[in-house]
Amino acid sequence: MRAVQHHVDKVLRVVHLTPPLADTDANTALIHRSWRRCSVEHSLDPALRPDVRIETSTKLKECLQRNEEHLHVARAGMEQLYKHVSASGYVLLLTDASGVTIDYIGNDTWDTLLRRAGLALGADWNEIHAGTNGIGTCVAERLALTCHQDDHYYIGHVDLSCTATPLFDPLGVFMGVLNLSVLSSPHARASQHLIKHMTVLYGRMIEDANFIHQFREHWILRLGTVGPLVDVCGEIMLAVDRDGRIVGANADARRVLRLLDATRISPEDRSDLVGHHLSGVFGSRIDDIWRLTKGTAGGDRIIVTTWDGQGYSASVMAPKAAPTRYRVDEGDTLANPRREEILGRIAGEDSHMKQLLDRAARLVDKPISILIQGETGTGKEVLAQALHDSSQRADKPFVAVNCAAIPESLIESELFGYMPGTFTGARNKGMKGLIQRADGGTLFLDEIGDMPLLLQTRLLRVLSEREILPLGADRPIKVDLHVVAASHRDLRRQISAGSFREDLYYRLCGATLALPAVRERQDKAFLIDRILRAEAGAMQTSASISPQAMVLLLRYEWPGNVREMRNALCFALSIADGEQIDVQHLPPNIIDAAVGQPQARMQGPVYPTLEFAGERAGAGDEPSDLLKVLRCHHWNIADTARELGLSRSTVYRRMKRDGIVSPIHFL
Repeated sequence: MRAVQHHVDKVLRVVHLTPPLADTDANTALIHRSWRRCSVEHSLDPALRPDVRIETSTKLKECLQRNEEHLHVARAGMEQLYKHVSASGYVLLLTDASGVTIDYIGNDTWDTLLRRAGLALGADWNEIHAGTNGIGTCVAERLALTCHQDDHYYIGHVDLSCTATPLFDPLGVFMGVLNLSVLSSPHARASQHLIKHMTVLYGRMIEDANFIHQFREHWILRLGTVGPLVDVCGEIMLAVDRDGRIVGANADARRVLRLLDATRISPEDRSDLVGHHLSGVFGSRIDDIWRLTKGTAGGDRIIVTTWDGQGYSASVMAPKAAPTRYRVDEGDTLANPRREEILGRIAGEDSHMKQLLDRAARLVDKPISILIQGETGTGKEVLAQALHDSSQRADKPFVAVNCAAIPESLIESELFGYMPGTFTGARNKGMKGLIQRADGGTLFLDEIGDMPLLLQTRLLRVLSEREILPLGADRPIKVDLHVVAASHRDLRRQISAGSFREDLYYRLCGATLALPAVRERQDKAFLIDRILRAEAGAMQTSASISPQAMVLLLRYEWPGNVREMRNALCFALSIADGEQIDVQHLPPNIIDAAVGQPQARMQGPVYPTLEFAGERAGAGDEPSDLLKVLRCHHWNIADTARELGLSRSTVYRRMKRDGIVSPIHFL
């Protein structure tokens, strides 16, 4: 019992110490920040011995499917690392981005003990409920650390020693954690320095292997400061296409390399190199760069120099396979390395979307119309734009027409245009219609199911004859265009109801692409990250989000799909105002969905609605009022929060802000 009280007192002293200790090492500072989060944000009790949370087989299967390719690459590195530590009783864990164990290697004879301690497949080590630990704190901080014995927040975990390092994908997106744990370590934390070094080293090797695997069809440029070793351990890696354009950059490349005109790009932008030519990074002669990108350097060791004067030894890895070639017409082919890149921006690791985009890549230059089906807000126009941008018509117009938004009285003139003097109020020189403006490019007909029947007949003629007749014109005008239509409606049902022409339907659906709803997708984290960075860039603010907020966003059903997700993230960025997005910055409907009751914000300290309650409550705004209520309830935070209509987290935050310290924490 004395040991429990000692551990609790130690944690709480740090939690409520203002300002935080300044003379701690970096690892200890990470631990202390985690303790504060566990106490103030998550309201966890350090005296508890909580049961290990093991995910259901269904949830685990979903996690494994989302990370299938990453698992395959990481397993080889894990097996090599385990050979070095197996004799010392360590268990090796690999988790996904939320902290759920998706792979592990350990001694099977200890299976019962390991599972009881949570060192097993499916264990969820997220800090929100597991407190400070190697995996959960690494998920929260995205930094390597050692959580040794009483560094753990819960007394039930103090026998463990865990060392973890974060893993990022080739685009800098956090993927998960590589962790080494031991059930019991009799030595001080300093004894784990070698373990930490090995964990970080193999984590880096897994990232590099994943990078090489993902960009195996591109040239990979490796740079290092030690010439003879650059082929095997180049610190910097860039993936480039046949034209020398950067399509991927590893963590060191994003951290070290800068563009010649980097002043116009935020240094924190992880993708600032991607899309630019190598000549924008290196000041070396263009023919040297050309030799590298074309793989004609032979066995010579080339030194390349960045625009800021740093020199690197360079080597190049040739593609494992030639880039995919797409047939344009009979007897002709065209290599299009940009196609997969453009379409790949739409989705992450979702099997349905990968199949859809693979089909789209094969259809994009075929002479057939495409129909995109999907719920409202799933990104039908985004897909249509990507189809256009990755096609041979990319330098021609992309004209989007919302058939549901144009008034029925104007839709004919808007689509087909009119000649001068056709009707009162017309432009003197007439007007070119939207269909004619798309000549040579792509015409996107959104919500085609809402087009009036009369206009459907005229559109059918355009598709069959490839010509239009503007209002008031005597002769038709030839048009060359690719038609992509979209609808959230069931067009077959409309055909049965007589509101949509069957012959037009078959003209439009030469191929159908069915976009899944966001709730059905396995790459919601990818969507959130990509939208967040895009909107943050547009608002010129930082784009970061706490693990707690991310958990709620991933659990939300998103009935409004991608459109709702974009609006929610814009709202959160605005409320956060440059700070990291946390739970209290999310729209109320997402908070309500998490707790299952819309009025939870006003009913007491129920996480995660607690921050909203604190921001809107009128009581307890003055330090004296808060102090009175605390004393009245004998410093019981839960009772204080309940009386004031706040959350415990808000009470702790205001205590810290006003310099109020509980006397019982120093007894």
